[in-house]
Amino acid sequence: MLKRLKKNSFLVFVAIVYIGLFAINGEKAILSIKNSGYYIKEMLTVMPLVFLLTALIDTWIPQETIMDYLGDESGLRGSFISIFLGSVSAGPIYAAFPVCKTLLQKGASISNIVVILSSWAVIKIPMLANEAKFLSPKFMAVRWIFTTIGIIIMGYMVSKVVKRDDIPIEEKAIELGKILIKEEYCIGCGICAKMAPEHFKIENNKAIIIDENIHGEIDGDVDKAEQKCPTKAIEVGRAKEFESDIHREIIEEG
Repeated sequence: MLKRLKKNSFLVFVAIVYIGLFAINGEKAILSIKNSGYYIKEMLTVMPLVFLLTALIDTWIPQETIMDYLGDESGLRGSFISIFLGSVSAGPIYAAFPVCKTLLQKGASISNIVVILSSWAVIKIPMLANEAKFLSPKFMAVRWIFTTIGIIIMGYMVSKVVKRDDIPIEEKAIELGKILIKEEYCIGCGICAKMAPEHFKIENNKAIIIDENIHGEIDGDVDKAEQKCPTKAIEVGRAKEFESDIHREIIEEG
């Protein structure tokens, strides 16, 4: 119990604050809970789609491509691509954080991550349209130009202060013959538990590993669960010489 409380210390702190607020002012406490419920509902709607997007980026976009267009050597081209990505993105700003972390893991520069986040927050295309409607196109255009210049400069300055080593972007190493679940990607769809019930189960809307060991050189059920996982949350540590054979079998089976 103490271990779980320590792991969820922030939630425990929030609960204590709510209890204290109820003791001081019950009306404001109820209003706070309603507001929290609204944002939790919004996050539960948005975040599964965000995790699916990050999984697709992680799986389908080669690291070399990310490094070429958004890496440290991408220059102004990378900055303008980052502005475009942030401007056309949908959803609240917190949805940008897991996407940006995935891009950072695949080689995007810190300056371009700052540009994406800033663009996502202040120069989205739908927002620009409303700004032009209510404050005039000239106001929108001038603000957009100065905001864009400021974002690029800010990205450069942040990259000089914050280094890649300051950000926890390392991934867990997968041991040979072991199974790993990326908890931040798992949406609790249950496919793994259905395809390999001896290895997975669903608990609290998350997949949990029952048996992390692959028995023998290839465990077909685990491999199929890995391939069918919609967010690519499952990774299997296996000898490289078996991977191409496994993937070919999966494709042949459809």
